[in-house]
Amino acid sequence: MKENEEKTSHGQLPHFVSNINGGYFFNLYWNEGDEGMFQYETKWSPNSKVLQSIADMFKVDFVLDYEEMGNLIYGRASYQNGILDDVCLSDEELESYQFDEDTDTYHFEGKTYDSDCEILEILLERKLSFL
Repeated sequence: MKENEEKTSHGQLPHFVSNINGGYFFNLYWNEGDEGMFQYETKWSPNSKVLQSIADMFKVDFVLDYEEMGNLIYGRASYQNGILDDVCLSDEELESYQFDEDTDTYHFEGKTYDSDCEILEILLERKLSFL
C-alpha cells in the first residue's frame, strides 16, 4: 500500500476492503525496530471498521490510538477476539483544561504544561482505567 501511495499520491486500502465507506490510509510509515507497529493518517476520523476487516482477514488483534483535534476527537480503539472497544474523550473532558495565549501554556488541575499531549493522555488513561 505504501509503494502504491507513493506512486499515485492517493490514499490506499487493501485490495480486499471495499471503498464504500472511505477509511483510506495516507502517509503510511513505520520506525525501524517497531515490530508490528505502523503509523498513518486518515481524513477526519479513525478508520476502525477498515482495521477490523484487515484484522479479521489476518486473524489478528489491534490497538489504534487516534486523534483529530480539529474535530475534537481523541481516543483509543482496541480489537480483540472479534470485539471492538472504542473509547474517546467527551467534549466535557476536552474542555477540562485551558490554554493561556499569553504564556503559550496549558493549565490542568493546578499544573502547567507546554503542550496538551500529556494532558490528553492523562485524561484517556483515566477513562480507560474505569472500564
